[in-house]
Amino acid sequence: MRISAHMVCSAVRDDIVRGVFPPGARLTEELLARRYGVSRVPVREALRTLESEGFVVSRRHAGACVARPTEQEAADLLDIRALLEPLGTARAARRRTEAQLRVLRGLVRLGLQRAESGRLSELRALEDWYHETLARASGSPSLASLLTQLRRKITWVYAAEPPLRAVAVWREHGAIVDAVARGDAERARILAGEHVERSVAVRREQRPVAARRQPGKPGEESETRRKHTV
Repeated sequence: MRISAHMVCSAVRDDIVRGVFPPGARLTEELLARRYGVSRVPVREALRTLESEGFVVSRRHAGACVARPTEQEAADLLDIRALLEPLGTARAARRRTEAQLRVLRGLVRLGLQRAESGRLSELRALEDWYHETLARASGSPSLASLLTQLRRKITWVYAAEPPLRAVAVWREHGAIVDAVARGDAERARILAGEHVERSVAVRREQRPVAARRQPGKPGEESETRRKHTV
């Protein structure tokens, strides 16, 4: 089976977000082709896409390497999230489908169960699924794409929120989904805004991880990276 540039791009992006390739690390076509078992052609295309997304930078005579966001750039991500996420949630209250609502409710049930039982390592995937479903429910592909890319960057730049907030986070998600189910766009927007404010307040107390990491070898992940983000 031929592996597409899109699949390679997703794999490299995931490894960057997880810290496998830390900020400043070189990304040679040969290394990536060998790691993912592909030719250099899809790797080259993937690197161009990742550069346009801000995950990778290209330097003359040095090639491609993982970007190193400044602390101002990291702070800007939080400001953008505070603007866009309530907008997307309000639109979801007006445009969501019944299928999307069922998925959201199911994810809230699972998230609460995992959080209350202390199975925090399982929350990251559920969080990603929840937010991507909520973004798609906005009915705006452009907005959904922006929100998804924004969350990836915030996950990459910042350490996860302390696990003590895990139960509270999923209760907040549940309240948001209830408002979306009722079609109450204004309530959904307010709840989403309050949720983002609490999350942003925690992150603003942190120095961005990606801004302070030093280049390392692929596979050496930061000890501050956790599996339970918001």
